[in-house]
Amino acid sequence: MPSGTVLVADDDAAIRTVLNQALTRAGYEVRMTSNASTLWRWVSAGEGDLVVSDVVMPDQNVFDLLPQIKKTRPDLPVIVMSAQNTFMTAIRASERGAYEYLPKPFDLKELISIVGRALSEAKTKRPTAELADAPEAMPLIGRSPAMQEIYRVLARLMQTDLTVMISGESGTGKELVARALHDYGKRRNGPYVAINMAAIPRDLIEAELFGHEKGAFTGAQTRNVGRFEQADGGTLFLDEIGDMPMEAQTRLLRVLQQGEYTTVGGRTPIRTDVRIIAATNRDLRQLVNQGLFREDLFFRLNVVPIRLPPLRERTEDIPDLVRHFFSLAEKQGLPAKQIEIDALDRMRRYRWPGNVRELENLVRRLAALYPQDVITTAIMDIELSTPTPVVSDRAEEETLSGSVERHLAAYFGEFGGQLPPPGLYYRILRDIEYPLLSAALAATRGNQIKAAELLGLNRNTLRKKIRDLDIQVIRSSR
Repeated sequence: MPSGTVLVADDDAAIRTVLNQALTRAGYEVRMTSNASTLWRWVSAGEGDLVVSDVVMPDQNVFDLLPQIKKTRPDLPVIVMSAQNTFMTAIRASERGAYEYLPKPFDLKELISIVGRALSEAKTKRPTAELADAPEAMPLIGRSPAMQEIYRVLARLMQTDLTVMISGESGTGKELVARALHDYGKRRNGPYVAINMAAIPRDLIEAELFGHEKGAFTGAQTRNVGRFEQADGGTLFLDEIGDMPMEAQTRLLRVLQQGEYTTVGGRTPIRTDVRIIAATNRDLRQLVNQGLFREDLFFRLNVVPIRLPPLRERTEDIPDLVRHFFSLAEKQGLPAKQIEIDALDRMRRYRWPGNVRELENLVRRLAALYPQDVITTAIMDIELSTPTPVVSDRAEEETLSGSVERHLAAYFGEFGGQLPPPGLYYRILRDIEYPLLSAALAATRGNQIKAAELLGLNRNTLRKKIRDLDIQVIRSSR
């Protein structure tokens, strides 16, 4: 049975009540406060075994209090929660020694699991140094659940030298993630060196990576310093690693295994102190099966895998991204722009095959070419002239009740049993969504957790749709 005292600090009475009920049911003693000063009094007096606290409190930001807590009681786990769900929030939580960061709204089961883990395991020592001067613009943008999970993973990796493999479609921001791992990690004062395997002739990759001696091959007039030597003490980012030729893969594997290499044409081993971050938009496991990528190298590189979602899987981030890119465009001398809500909705319905890079280019084009101060839906219809429906890559796992099937059949019956003509997809979606969600809620007797599972939606997404569509939820009395 779990045991221990949890100190809860949050100025939202509803959240305190929910946490008190959940933690008490899990077997913990709970003490609650609405301010940071009371929390600090408890902690400094040696009370409590774990802290769960909101970041923004009426009297003090908990990030300012964390260094004091870690200095006074370094083994006291602190879990921070925040509605300011940005990359920098996750980083500051990690830098200031928080055990874990949870974005609001959070999953209670996950919180209870984290509390149990924190109380049962030895506290991992984490540095409490302040952040280095941060760039004005955040490197990563997005408040979607998918991006929140990435922020949390990155925060855990900042103070390590673990090798990271970043996968994702072109334009999803793989190099931004690699750069963030360097700029906010313990190697921030060392060099950051990037090399794109797809951009270098295959017969020159080894010389580019490891350097070459004078006369090593035809045209080698002088000794050349390779990227490993340039990145010594810092980070080496190997982009499009799936395009690396087999010979270079063998040499790279030796570096990862032994921590040393030789230049092309050289004989003296050179020790290297480099953190490797690799990235690919290809399926490396498939390349391994095809004999095009070394399996042992794959496992050496894939120590910590990070998958970046395509933009179509996190369309709720589009408004934040658009505002960010318009702000950058304005700083670069382009006219300031605003955008209609309906135009943003039009952007959410687009599939974005080029992902965030395509969105950034579009926003720059909007700022540069259109004289209007406000970007309208009509403009977006011109720019996104080929509407592509947003389709989930995950196959349907559940079918809904017969009432939904009858509704769909009735709708398509308008077209004589045939698929509707092009251009009606979004009208169908709009007309179907309300009865679809209503039927799912009716089938689960108002249980939103079960309805979300039935629909294959995130619970927070379902709650937002219920609110936006003004769906009346009838809860079962049973």
